[in-house]
Amino acid sequence: MKSQTSGSPLGDSETAWSRMKILQAPWLWSFVGALLVWFGIVGVFGFGIAANVAQTALTYGVFMVLVGLGQMLVITSGVGNIDLSVPSTIALAGVIGMHVMGGANERVALGVAAALGVGVGVGLANYMLIRLLRIPPIIATLSSSFIIQSIAITQGRQLPPPPPALGTFATGRLFDVPYIALLALALSAALAVLLHRAVYGRKLSAIGQNARAAWLAGVDVHRTRCLAYVLCSMIAALTALLLAATSGGASLDMGVEYMLISIAVVVIGGTLVTGGKATIVGVWGASMFLFLTNAALNAIGADAGVRAIVYGVLIIVVTVAAGGKTAR
Repeated sequence: MKSQTSGSPLGDSETAWSRMKILQAPWLWSFVGALLVWFGIVGVFGFGIAANVAQTALTYGVFMVLVGLGQMLVITSGVGNIDLSVPSTIALAGVIGMHVMGGANERVALGVAAALGVGVGVGLANYMLIRLLRIPPIIATLSSSFIIQSIAITQGRQLPPPPPALGTFATGRLFDVPYIALLALALSAALAVLLHRAVYGRKLSAIGQNARAAWLAGVDVHRTRCLAYVLCSMIAALTALLLAATSGGASLDMGVEYMLISIAVVVIGGTLVTGGKATIVGVWGASMFLFLTNAALNAIGADAGVRAIVYGVLIIVVTVAAGGKTAR
């Protein structure tokens, strides 16, 4: 028996509306951009090199995904909320984690707990500066980053190498897919459930859209935002361990490049910079887009300054495209 809407004008209109909604999805264009850049690499360097670049993106591009997921939570909590302490948190968590592990496999769990503990401490400290001292988030997190980096410097001498088990996990693959990519995918799924199925996600979105209205509705604004900062720092700490394991050890500057990138992948991925709407899929698309763009720029000999300019221009263009009409 055919459906009543099958072949009817109503059914056709619903299908057309669904397709239009997909085409208007903010995360779609990040994937389109990634595909265009990849095809450009294929055209210039050949399919073999482009395939290797795509494989590398599933390893090193995942670090962009991780820091982007954390920053996404903070940005979703409302206009003006941003965490600039991500690079220093990565440095400190990596240093502490490697010290606690001491290169021994049996101490991996303890090192992971220590690194995540650093993340919890940094997140709480950041929000205390924002809440108790009434410092704007961008200033509070930038100020704390100097303190965190200084602590990391004092602990960053004679670091032991990562345990062999951690290194094996960071470089291992399942059906040619890196373990760290699968870990990032699992974390993304967990955050999707948290944001779209759990009460916390609804509270965070409500606060991002209108904090006063959410407070009047009985939402604990400060506790919800505080948890966003804590989760962001914890994800940065996890990223630090994976970076250290992949590169053969922790270093004080291993998180420097992720300050701008953590913001870029969130904005380009379609998360509203004014808060209230997160797009996890967009973080993945934007991360692949930026990684492939970075690979293409490296291939033509562009330095770090040029890459930073490109990232900045992309953020401006996407932000204007997303909110320019409303502003006008």
